[in-house]
Amino acid sequence: MTDLTGKTAIVTAGSKGIGLACAQALAKHGATVFVAARNEKEGEEAVCGIRKQGGRAFFLRFDATRAEDYPRLMDTAARKDGRLDILVNNYGSTDTARDKDLLEGDSEAFFRIVRANIQSVYLSCRRAVPFMKESGGGSIINISSIGSRVPDVSRLAYTLSKAAINALTQNIALQYARDGIRCNAVLPGLIATDAALRNMPESFLRSFLRHVPLGRMGTPEDVANAVLYFAGDASSYVTGALHEVAGGYALGTPQYAEYASPEPFLPGDRP
Repeated sequence: MTDLTGKTAIVTAGSKGIGLACAQALAKHGATVFVAARNEKEGEEAVCGIRKQGGRAFFLRFDATRAEDYPRLMDTAARKDGRLDILVNNYGSTDTARDKDLLEGDSEAFFRIVRANIQSVYLSCRRAVPFMKESGGGSIINISSIGSRVPDVSRLAYTLSKAAINALTQNIALQYARDGIRCNAVLPGLIATDAALRNMPESFLRSFLRHVPLGRMGTPEDVANAVLYFAGDASSYVTGALHEVAGGYALGTPQYAEYASPEPFLPGDRP
C-alpha cells in the first residue's frame, strides 16, 4: 500500500474533476496536500471534503495564467512544511470554439492555449525542482492527454501543447534524475468529469467510445490511481514515462470500431 506520510504535495487545478480526485487520493495515503485553484469557494469545499475524510489539506488561490502566481504557490507550500515532495501539474486550457484545424482555427487562441499549457508545467517545475533537491528528491506528475499522441482533425493548439508537455516531462526526467527527482506524465483519454458530460453531446461520446476497447469512459479516480503510483515508492525506478489512461484508445487499427462488440456504454447506462 502506498504510504505518503510526511510528504508534501501540490495539485494545480485541484478543486474538481481529475485534480480533486488526485488531491483526495494523495491525502488518503498520508500526504499533506495543497489544493491550488482559482475558484476560492470550490477550493475550500475540496479541502473541507478531504479533511472530513481524515486528510490534511490546505487551499491556495492560484491563477495558472499569471506567471507571478507560480513562485508564490511553490514557496508557500514548501515553507509551511519545510519541504516539497510531490507536484501534480493538472492545469490545462482549451477553447473548443476557436481551437480548430490549421486554417480554420484562430491564431490568437492558438498561441494563448499553447503558452498557457506549456507555461503551467514549465514555470511550476522551474520553481519546484530546487525545493525537491533540498528535500532529497521528489516526484513530478504532469497531466497530459492521449491527444498528445494521436493526430486530430481539430484542437491543434491543445494537442500540440500536450505533446510539448510530454517532451518537457522527459527532458526534466533526464536532467534531474541524479538529484532523485522523477518526472512522469499521465495521458488521460475520455474521462467522465462533470465538464465532459455536460459539454459533449451524447452522440459524440458514443461514437468516440466505439474506438475505446474497454468500452467505457474513464473516471477521475482512474487517473488519480496512476498519479498515486507515480507519487509513491512503487514507481521509484520509473522516470520519463508517458503513461496512458485511455482504455486502449488508438491501440487498434482504424477499422477497430467497425468490428467491436459489445456496444460501449456511458455512465448511467447500467444499473
